[in-house]
Amino acid sequence: MRFVLALCLAFVPQLAMALQPHELLADPALESRARNISAELRCLVCQNQSIDDSDATLARDLRQLVRERLKAGDSDVQVRQFLVQRYGDFILLKPPFKMQTLLLWLMPAAVLLAGAGTLYALARRRRSESLAAGLSPAERKRLEALLRERS
Repeated sequence: MRFVLALCLAFVPQLAMALQPHELLADPALESRARNISAELRCLVCQNQSIDDSDATLARDLRQLVRERLKAGDSDVQVRQFLVQRYGDFILLKPPFKMQTLLLWLMPAAVLLAGAGTLYALARRRRSESLAAGLSPAERKRLEALLRERS
């Protein structure tokens, strides 16, 4: 048990920060801007992590590119625009709401509504079947006629 605990504690520092010390900028203001931008950019390898959290080689290259652009004098917006032009909106962890990303934004709601509609239809059918199960043939015909009148 102690061995497992020691092993877990040995790997905690590697999991805590993907950013390597040699990647840090000397200027704290630029480094802060770089970290803010990196936290908003998706690692194209991991896809569910920001480049700030990812240890992938491509994420390291993107972090370095962000820092180079900031050192060259680009604004935060210019750095993001440069990366979006190069990799598309997919690189943003929070893609903008526009025509090209409309399906991305609306699909979860559409799936949720379709699921709720399916559950409602199944419950309604089950209720009508359970009502009709204990009826005589004459009562069943009468029920069907009433349901047709309602529809």
